[in-house]
Amino acid sequence: MQNVDAAGLGIGDDYPPRIMGVLNVSEESPYDPSVFNDAGDAAEYVDAELIDEGADIVDVGLESANKRFEVLSAEEELDRLDTALDVVESVSGDAVFSIETRYHEVAEEALSRGFDMVNDICGFADPEMPRVCEEFDAAVAKMASPPDLERPGAVEDVDDIYEALQMNGLTDKTIVDPAFGGWSEAKTLEDDRETFRRLREFRGLDRPILVSINRKNFLREFAGRSTEEALPVSLAATSMAVERGAHVIRTHDVRETRDAALIGEAFARDRVRTGGGVSVEELDATTPREVERHLERLGVEDDVTGDAVVRVFELDGLSAADERTVAAAASDGGATFVRGSDGGALLFGTPDALRATRAAADSPSDAAAAALDAVVSETR
Repeated sequence: MQNVDAAGLGIGDDYPPRIMGVLNVSEESPYDPSVFNDAGDAAEYVDAELIDEGADIVDVGLESANKRFEVLSAEEELDRLDTALDVVESVSGDAVFSIETRYHEVAEEALSRGFDMVNDICGFADPEMPRVCEEFDAAVAKMASPPDLERPGAVEDVDDIYEALQMNGLTDKTIVDPAFGGWSEAKTLEDDRETFRRLREFRGLDRPILVSINRKNFLREFAGRSTEEALPVSLAATSMAVERGAHVIRTHDVRETRDAALIGEAFARDRVRTGGGVSVEELDATTPREVERHLERLGVEDDVTGDAVVRVFELDGLSAADERTVAAAASDGGATFVRGSDGGALLFGTPDALRATRAAADSPSDAAAAALDAVVSETR
């Protein structure tokens, strides 16, 4: 995994999870506690509620990205930039300051006058954005988006999100953001949930991952909570996101989110080993599809994903005859079947071996066939 240096702040597998607190200088923002139009008040908020609570990065928004509002032009964003710059100059705490924008003109002005980083919510739809960030040696969060400056994040299918992040390339200091949230009427809560389930796949882009999941609909619907009541579900998802490979968590609830992120990091597997001048990284890949992303990154065209991971299944309720059928099929298919002394059994192997096991089953009973079909259905 390629780490990113954001104005001296390390982001990636070699560093702890980073917390990005949010400040809005736009009256359209739906989250009142983070909205300011007075630089002094905003600076006090940044110091007390963001930096002192553990924010490593402060992301300053000039407009709401809510699809219900008209998109500001670059000139209108520039008109609001002075307030944001006054805030940066007035803050006493130490943090990396990120400007949220879709326009290279705004990014260039902000970087030249004190900002450290860019959060591009349109994913380089402005083709000049990568050039500006590279010229200033600035880290840039690239959110998955159609190539349209007025339609940020309106991508539904996870495969399309992955492709959108690759569109217009990645700088050496790009952080990828899969764009959670209701960016279009067509994007459903289930679309976001599928993206979250498959979060590990984005590690195949070999860049740190940013997630913005704080109090999002796709989480709070599970618990039936309003936005104001949704902090607990956000914290649960934060720990899961970090364990699945997220490196930056964008949030309005800094102190609580920091703690949740640290728990996710503490119980994630240590995947990098070094010794003798060699570094070995165990890839965080649990499904063939996740392996496929890493093969794409390395330019490997061979279809070996079915041999790249091992799945383990416990089978209960099979008769002795069914167990013999499955054991014989596993032997022929290259999987392993182990009976327990007190009933039940384990069947494990690579996805290819498990599919071969199903094909090798000789006239299985309905129960044995159902068990093997269930195993195969989970090996994609």
